[in-house]
Amino acid sequence: MIRVVLPYHLRTLASVNGEVLLEIEGPPTLRSVLDAVDARHPVLRGTIRDRATLHRRPFIRFFACKEDLSNESPDTHLPDAVAGGIEPFFIVGAMAGG
Repeated sequence: MIRVVLPYHLRTLASVNGEVLLEIEGPPTLRSVLDAVDARHPVLRGTIRDRATLHRRPFIRFFACKEDLSNESPDTHLPDAVAGGIEPFFIVGAMAGG
């Protein structure tokens, strides 16, 4: 069971309270987790990744086990602690400004 923590605005959009729990076949990758989030909550399609290219949207970051996975390949395997449900996979809305 993969535990996914969404930022507040996406939890609100998807009408989710707390973590999203996902069953993933095989070793979980960034792509498989994001595909599962999109499948479970279609209203989120296009908010985390571009609909056409499936590239991460600007100002969205991915973290697992205190590591920034935002610029990793979509086929990157998630850490064992995330795969085992011990640690959550975080989708974070980044901020910018001056």
